[in-house]
Amino acid sequence: MDLQILMPWIAAALSISSLLSNIYTVFTSPSRKNAADVAKLYSDLAKHDRRIQSLEGELKHLPDRDSTHRMELAMEKINGRLDTLNETLKPIKATNERLNELLVEQAKK
Repeated sequence: MDLQILMPWIAAALSISSLLSNIYTVFTSPSRKNAADVAKLYSDLAKHDRRIQSLEGELKHLPDRDSTHRMELAMEKINGRLDTLNETLKPIKATNERLNELLVEQAKK
């Protein structure tokens, strides 16, 4: 059998297989890159999920809107009582200052 007759067919088959291999590589290259990008995105998503869960756990300990409002009302009530107490103590303060002045004057004699 003469190989010279088969050489053009073998060369054509090798050329076609090389061309198909190059086409396959060109078309599958982006999918490999995309697969790596998707894997990175899934790992980032898992990290964000853990961070969100930790933040939600911390937020459970904070007061909600209603309890904050109740605390504000209680603080206003305490502030009003302190103002009333301050007004009540003014005459006592004035009396103490007068007694102090009297004692200082008696001590000078």
